[in-house]
Amino acid sequence: MMCGAMQNVTSVKPGGHGHHQLLRRLKNGTGEQEMKQTFLLRNEAIRNNAIDAILSLPIDDKSPHEVHVKEPKRSKAQNDRMWPMLNDVSRQVLWHGQRLAPEDWKDLFTALWLKTKKLEQRSVPGIDGGVVMLGVRTSKMRKANMTELIEIMFWFGSERNVRWSDDSWREYEWSQRKGKAA
Repeated sequence: MMCGAMQNVTSVKPGGHGHHQLLRRLKNGTGEQEMKQTFLLRNEAIRNNAIDAILSLPIDDKSPHEVHVKEPKRSKAQNDRMWPMLNDVSRQVLWHGQRLAPEDWKDLFTALWLKTKKLEQRSVPGIDGGVVMLGVRTSKMRKANMTELIEIMFWFGSERNVRWSDDSWREYEWSQRKGKAA
């Protein structure tokens, strides 16, 4: 939540298997609700609320609560920076004699990013044989990781004399001024 307040969420899938039974149990007070609290650390008060929420949780060896602390996901502004750059590379660079779509370049760049992090790209056997490389979903990346990916794209394109479009260049320069906060 934007204000950093607690949010209670009940997970119910309309039309899902057992949907009516779950609604009946919830109405009768016999169903368990999933509670999810999200705190966006914007100030000390919100940080203290998060600490208080954790301290109020019961300790239970058989059914322990999960607590997740994560960096923010990549921003829309970062996504808006990435696509003009991918389009510029796609229009100007042949890869082993082939013209690749921006989506294909994204797969290549994310594979290189994984390698720089010493992570392996996952692969699985194809349904009809062969091997399928599974890509990284940039929508799930954290801001710092997305910043690194954009740096890789800029380095690669600059090494190959890509003429960055006004959109790409303006967005890249903006990201350099804003740093990881973008």
